[in-house]
Amino acid sequence: MSALLVRGGEPVTPASAGWSYVGFEALALAPGERAERDTGGTELCIVVLAGHCLVRSEHGDWDLGDRPDPFSGLPEAAYLPPRTAVAIEAGDWGTELGLCTAPARTGAEARVLAAGQVERRGHGAHERTIHPILMGDRPAEALLVCEVLTPPGHWSSYPPHKHDRDALPEESLLEETYYHRIAPAQGFALQRVYTGDATLDATLVVRDGDVVLVPRGYHTVSAPPGYAVYYLNVMAGPVRAWAVANDPDHEWTL
Repeated sequence: MSALLVRGGEPVTPASAGWSYVGFEALALAPGERAERDTGGTELCIVVLAGHCLVRSEHGDWDLGDRPDPFSGLPEAAYLPPRTAVAIEAGDWGTELGLCTAPARTGAEARVLAAGQVERRGHGAHERTIHPILMGDRPAEALLVCEVLTPPGHWSSYPPHKHDRDALPEESLLEETYYHRIAPAQGFALQRVYTGDATLDATLVVRDGDVVLVPRGYHTVSAPPGYAVYYLNVMAGPVRAWAVANDPDHEWTL
């Protein structure tokens, strides 16, 4: 199995991924179940993928979530700065969460990130829907978070693009995770991660609940006919900026 593919709900840490910034954990809680975390030297974005939960910390008590699954409705989320102890308790119908982290010194103001804008990108068979959650218009120290819904038979993260050079304003250096969900769940997606010199060229079969690591290189996702593909993107790097470079071979498809 490729080192870029994380199966079985294993958390991703900078140490496990062999990089410096992005951490991710998919957390499922049964009705009434409770989990505790401490942000330590990281900032944390809690994304409610499904269900409902109560988030308690020194910054307040927040009720979050009202969608049955990641494909239905807009995301509710919360942001917590470093050195925050947090308890999360699932509501009556349980909850599924994405815990997104990156190292931070002071972070930003703790707050609820209300469900916001909806973007449509691409055209034809690479049209998809974007839900920005914690992108550049919302304060954080390092984290960038959004979710993408790709209809059956469509491509997304397309044309293939990369963000592996600290060369602003043309391109930013960002590590990235993709947390995938598939509907119906027995389906699959394909994700390719590659560099122009082919020193990295991996095409991955992605199943429901898998995480793909993108340490560098161009990347793109394909949803087979009959199966919708959702993914939650977590990005972070030395500068909090999202600037991408498209693969010049495929940029004409724009």
